[in-house]
Amino acid sequence: MQMRIGGRNVSSADDGWIPVINPANGKVIDRVPEGTLYEVDEAVSAAQAAFDAWAARTVRERGMVLFRAASAVRSRVHELAMLLTAEQGKPERDAVDEVRGFASILEFYAGIAGAMHGDLISLGSRGDCLVHHEPLGICGAIVPWNMPVIIMGWKIGPALLAGNPLVFKPASETPLTSLSIGNLMEEAGLPPGVLNIVTGRGSVVGEALVKHPDIGKISFTGDIETGDRVRELAGPRMAEISLELGGSDPMIVWKDADVQKAVDGAVHGRFYNAGQTCTAVKRLFVHEEIAGDFIARLKLKVGSLVVGDGSNPSVQMGPLTGMATLERITSMVEEVRKKEQGTILTGGSPLSGPGFEGGFFYPPTLVTDPDPLSSLMNREVFGPVLPVSVIRDLDDAISRANETRYGLGASVWTRDLAVAREVFSRVDAGIVWVNRHLVLPPEIPFGGVKASGLGRENGLQAYRNYTRTKALFLNW
Repeated sequence: MQMRIGGRNVSSADDGWIPVINPANGKVIDRVPEGTLYEVDEAVSAAQAAFDAWAARTVRERGMVLFRAASAVRSRVHELAMLLTAEQGKPERDAVDEVRGFASILEFYAGIAGAMHGDLISLGSRGDCLVHHEPLGICGAIVPWNMPVIIMGWKIGPALLAGNPLVFKPASETPLTSLSIGNLMEEAGLPPGVLNIVTGRGSVVGEALVKHPDIGKISFTGDIETGDRVRELAGPRMAEISLELGGSDPMIVWKDADVQKAVDGAVHGRFYNAGQTCTAVKRLFVHEEIAGDFIARLKLKVGSLVVGDGSNPSVQMGPLTGMATLERITSMVEEVRKKEQGTILTGGSPLSGPGFEGGFFYPPTLVTDPDPLSSLMNREVFGPVLPVSVIRDLDDAISRANETRYGLGASVWTRDLAVAREVFSRVDAGIVWVNRHLVLPPEIPFGGVKASGLGRENGLQAYRNYTRTKALFLNW
């Protein structure tokens, strides 16, 4: 594979290459160029060359290009999904859903294109004001490895519709599907230079992109530490930034909940994508009146999950993305075991043996009665480990849900509308689900509060965030 700059595939200037590894078996499946500052400059130059013509098109014209690109992606769904599974590890059916989700995002923005116009404000005898929304200019986007295709859609859909060319950096672990999608989009009519994909390491390509003086906005999804670095580098030159920095989402199961429905929701919400999802259920709080029944059913369902290579149709949970993630999750659970910070109910050790050779596999793991001061409850656990706590009342649940620096998502499972409203109004989160978790259609603005980030992805709000307003005051 090559990086994609200005409508052509290119190799890195120094002929350095980064291997892409299948996390199910540890084998190298491809390699991509290790980009440098030179490639970032070249990509920005290509974007600048494409800017005037792309911005000059009407929003509806840009929307039609996105619609054709979505159709091209849908025509290759299964091929792209197989590639995504090979580089990221998730089961193929989940990869199919992610690729289709990318197409849905482009279709959403194509669909709203005709309604994206300026505003006329009548000021009576003082005149009229026309508020125009114009592109920001060249934008940059940096995405993580866990949901590389769907997050790519979150970035490029509103940015391109608003008239901004984009320089896009995929994660080093998962660049292949993004590169293939970039090629498909240009084949579908996206002009060269409007979308430029530069592969490479975050410490080189990512930092060069964030610091580049001609980048007007940076959108980053990743961990808090890197997000702080993005803010530090982009701040002095007054670039606009949006940051989605993960979460430690609470799931509150109230005493009147449909127990089996909540159990199913907890399993999907925690173990989807091997727990490597920013909005996954990270902390589970169950009312004491139903806790015994709930935990028994939860253990049974978790124990039945099939773990293995995502290319196997029977597999329900794939591997972790890499050795570093496997070692981090193993260390966190070992700390619980050694310090007696909870009871490991199921799982708790890396998987090995037939079917797991060379891969980065960790089983679905339940920890009951977790110590509130443990790392398991105070850090973002980006893997298949679920701590389960018993709560006395709603005040207890909400207080414990808010005991984190994060504030991305939360869910409450109840039949009582008053309980749902109370959780919605008091829990620190950018989105609150009722009787479900993880669903993020493109119409819904998504982002966090507190340390979970700045700005919003998706919806009309994301489109507006890629524009600046310019007012024309008319006094005849």
